[in-house]
Amino acid sequence: MIHAEAKERIAKLRKEIDRYRYQYHVENRLEISEAALDALKHELYKLEQQFQDLVTKDSPTQRVAGKAIAGFRKVRHDVPMLSIEDAFSRKEADEWLERMKKLRSRATFDFYADPKMDGLAMSIVYVDGEMTVAATRGDGKIGEDVTHNVRTIDAVPLVLRRPSDHEIDAFLKRWHGHCDAAQVRRTLTSHAGRLEVRGEAYMTKKQLERLNKMLAKRGDPVLANPRNAAAGSIRQLDPKIAAERGLSFMSYGLFGDHGLATCEQRHEALRLIGFPVNAHAKYCASLDEVETVFTRLHDRREELDYWIDGLVVNVNDDELFASLGVVGKTPRAILAWKFPAEQGTTVVRDVIVSVGRTGVLTPVAVLDPVQLVGTTVTHATLHNEDEIERLGVKIGDTVIVEKAGDVIPKVIKVLPKLRTGKERAFHMPKKCPICGSPVERREGEVATVCTNKRCFAQELQRLLHFVGRNAVDIRGVGDKIVEHLLQEGLVREPADLYKLTPEDFLGLEGFAEVSSKKLVDEIQAHRRVPFDRFLNGLGIRHVGEETATDLARHFGSFEKFRHATKEDLMSVNGVGEVVADAIVEFFKDHIESKRVDHLLDVVHIERTERQAAGKLAGTSWVITGTLDAMGREEAKEKIRARGGDVSESVSKKTTYVVVGFDPGSKADKAKKLGVDILDEKEFLKIIR
Repeated sequence: MIHAEAKERIAKLRKEIDRYRYQYHVENRLEISEAALDALKHELYKLEQQFQDLVTKDSPTQRVAGKAIAGFRKVRHDVPMLSIEDAFSRKEADEWLERMKKLRSRATFDFYADPKMDGLAMSIVYVDGEMTVAATRGDGKIGEDVTHNVRTIDAVPLVLRRPSDHEIDAFLKRWHGHCDAAQVRRTLTSHAGRLEVRGEAYMTKKQLERLNKMLAKRGDPVLANPRNAAAGSIRQLDPKIAAERGLSFMSYGLFGDHGLATCEQRHEALRLIGFPVNAHAKYCASLDEVETVFTRLHDRREELDYWIDGLVVNVNDDELFASLGVVGKTPRAILAWKFPAEQGTTVVRDVIVSVGRTGVLTPVAVLDPVQLVGTTVTHATLHNEDEIERLGVKIGDTVIVEKAGDVIPKVIKVLPKLRTGKERAFHMPKKCPICGSPVERREGEVATVCTNKRCFAQELQRLLHFVGRNAVDIRGVGDKIVEHLLQEGLVREPADLYKLTPEDFLGLEGFAEVSSKKLVDEIQAHRRVPFDRFLNGLGIRHVGEETATDLARHFGSFEKFRHATKEDLMSVNGVGEVVADAIVEFFKDHIESKRVDHLLDVVHIERTERQAAGKLAGTSWVITGTLDAMGREEAKEKIRARGGDVSESVSKKTTYVVVGFDPGSKADKAKKLGVDILDEKEFLKIIR
């Protein structure tokens, strides 16, 4: 990026970040995710590091946050509550350490790592051991006086605890020679003077769930996330409302003339004077040990009863910490090592079109590389023409991209205020980009489809779908192999796979005699196929894994299913007119019918036992959101084992919708249709 482009980009980023930061800190709302805002700030920080002459005093990287909320008394912090530099990888953490070593080349660096709580940062001042004022962070220098609400938090002592002589002696013995023992003893015994405790006011997952149920019953809006829950509770004018919310508090900082010398000591002292500190906070002798703590917390964070989004890493030694100073409004000696983001910002460089097994054309955004959930994302689906129009996305736009777990990355929002005027619109092609055949968009459908059913792209995707893990599950037959087999004319349809010999693979890169025979043996081992997997593998339009299971359980055998009428099909739960028409159309197609016959000559379809009667017989279920007690697949099996049907979509035929954590639009549709909604506890009670 040249200097002029960087200058324009930096100006636009600053304006947008300031707008979002004002929403977040002053208005207590945010129209994009915190992960997306972090990504914008990180991009700005990197650009300013590259073009340091463009750094200005009013840049968001040079200040902390917005103004204090009107309606509360203002409190000036004796020690500013500064911001923390973000890192999103081990490489960036190493760069942070190298920068400090250049300033203090002879120093020995060790660290204290503390889980980064997702709540609201607080400062609580004690004079002679009694709480005098509690304040929010505000703009870092001036916060809001919320003492009346913080007093309602049980985790916050109104009067500091006085440790026993035994506890103090043990503490001083442990840190003998590494702290001012006399001052520490005075601080712990008398609490004389001024002490400031900093920490995070937060809400547990269970408490948020209980609170939202209570709010929903009263007809009040539910709280979207833990940060909003904590901020909204602390900023109540009526302390009775704050008390009802049931907040918790986790401490991490202690300021004053206390005689302590390290971050680790301060955490131990906080516990002694009555404050909770995070049980997962650890002393780390090196960044390798920090990374171990980071990885363990990332893997276990769903088990915790509170939300965290990373690890705060402090240089452990206070004297060394202070000597490293501050850059702008950020201390050099502290780092927020963030978990891999599920959302980030990037730029759309192009839009290409892929063709799926049913001929559907899917626009795909080509992106500047962005790190999401530990992977580098360069492509994201735009779904269809209607979605492009809804998003308003153009080539050249800055967008927010989301990737949750193994889900395909998708563009979820455009940031139009970052446009330069050089962006250009994308239009779906009139012809298939693979075979050149005309495309069509059927009335009432959002998909644009290639009209050539024998299009190479469709044949490739259909074969890959047939061998996939949710269908026949033939391991080792991947994209390159199938493409080679199609191009060489060795395979034209799924049945041809079973006629292959080891010699057919010898021309492929990486295949020798042994590996070729092994792959042929793998294919031959899948001549017996469960009915539902076979049905899913056929690639009938609108028939996915869940519908295939429902059809197999209803009809029992493939022959009965193949000759079913439209009315027979529509009697199956979850099968409507669109799905029934697609199935009938599939078997009426002469070529498709022939291909099925060819498959029946080489595979044996295992019958599916018709669904037995059980306590849930005659009921239809949809599961949305994340369950704590079990995975969704396990929950579905438990329903089926008791005679119930499971569907992926909510309709008037649906009996119950089970709602877990973070449910999608299915819960809203259930409300509109008047379908009974169960939480996880109610669901477990029924299946037990």
